[in-house]
Amino acid sequence: MAISTGGTGDEVNAEINVTPMIDVMLVLLIIFMIVTPLVSAGFSAQMPEGRNRERAAEDSGDIVLGISQQGRYYLDSGTGKILPVVSEDAMQSQLDVLESMLTRLYSNRTKDKILFFKADAGIEFGEIQEALEVARRSGVRVLAAVTVRPRRESER
Repeated sequence: MAISTGGTGDEVNAEINVTPMIDVMLVLLIIFMIVTPLVSAGFSAQMPEGRNRERAAEDSGDIVLGISQQGRYYLDSGTGKILPVVSEDAMQSQLDVLESMLTRLYSNRTKDKILFFKADAGIEFGEIQEALEVARRSGVRVLAAVTVRPRRESER
């Protein structure tokens, strides 16, 4: 039994060395095994409870936007009168009317661009998000959520 040395030594070895490829594949497998559960878990958040440290009365110049449980918008433009946001045209949505009203209010405002926001507890977050996006496009710079102080056991 003789071992062949391949002849003169000028020939190229045509065998594929798969060891580095297997090492890379094992490293990728480990990375995917670690990352996949994190990606599929998603994002969960708990909204904080609103607690009023100080009772503050609403000022007469505060602009307040409210959303009822039925999804209707109400606006206090700083006069103390709460008016429903209603579209006169059937083609115009309630959000479009709200955007034009807020744009008109905040384009003339110089001292602050704060919008106080009240929403019913049973409303879906998507409706709140749409209203907040409209407010941002209209020139609102600060959004303040108005909350109700939780009742104590003695008040119930």
